[in-house]
Amino acid sequence: MVKPLLYLDDIHVGQKFVSAEHALDEAQIVAYAREFDPQVFHTDAELAKNTFFEGLAASGWHTASITMKLVVQSLPMSAGVIGAGVEELSWPRPTRPGDVLHLESEILEIIPSRSKPDRAIVRIRCETRNQRGEVVQSFIPRLLAFKRPAS
Repeated sequence: MVKPLLYLDDIHVGQKFVSAEHALDEAQIVAYAREFDPQVFHTDAELAKNTFFEGLAASGWHTASITMKLVVQSLPMSAGVIGAGVEELSWPRPTRPGDVLHLESEILEIIPSRSKPDRAIVRIRCETRNQRGEVVQSFIPRLLAFKRPAS
């Protein structure tokens, strides 16, 4: 199902969005880590048992990549998801094989541009949660949003 595009006119402070789910398995975790974050706690389930994570854990950047996919799917901004910075990023608990992730987002603030009245910066709290509702990633991006063009 394709969601309608979101324009600045369509969003308001306090508005919430929930994404679809993404199921994560060991093969995805290991494949991502071998290419982008080749550390033993991301690539070898047996050796990972004796690390800080006490078992295989997805790279935080893998979780961030999945989160980006969920942001794009659940917040279909009219001009695309254009980042203007991140205020905060944390991974309060590891993402594990078997986790089913979804994103819960809330519009925190809309800051109109002083020089370009057709746009604003939108601050959004994004929490990626597992199937138990536990937050595995939290971040506050600043996204660019545009008004609906005059017809």
